[in-house]
Amino acid sequence: MANSTVLKLACTVVLVCLLVTAPQADATVTCSQVTQLLNPCVNYLIYGGAIPSSCCAGVKQVKAASKTGEDRRTACSCIQDGAAMIPGIDYNLVASLPSQCGVSLPYKISPSTDCSRIN
Repeated sequence: MANSTVLKLACTVVLVCLLVTAPQADATVTCSQVTQLLNPCVNYLIYGGAIPSSCCAGVKQVKAASKTGEDRRTACSCIQDGAAMIPGIDYNLVASLPSQCGVSLPYKISPSTDCSRIN
């Protein structure tokens, strides 16, 4: 249990540090917002199990906030970069998270997605 708490804290710190330094261009969605909204998903994306309602709420808020192509590209890049920093993340769970939360995204959340091509 202590290892889980330490891992979650470490992941959060790494994500915040990474996202504070990420370029934002003209997007109104920021990596800081994406990180904050999706932080409740971290344990699920590592260990599976039940998806916390706060995680799905965050996924829905990220989608709602991503109104422009630039916003969607920023959110995609932030999610990719953040996921890459989480040890033990299950990319199958990451990819299925939007549909599990009843959200349709115009891109697949995957390390191979080219976020710069999203409209």
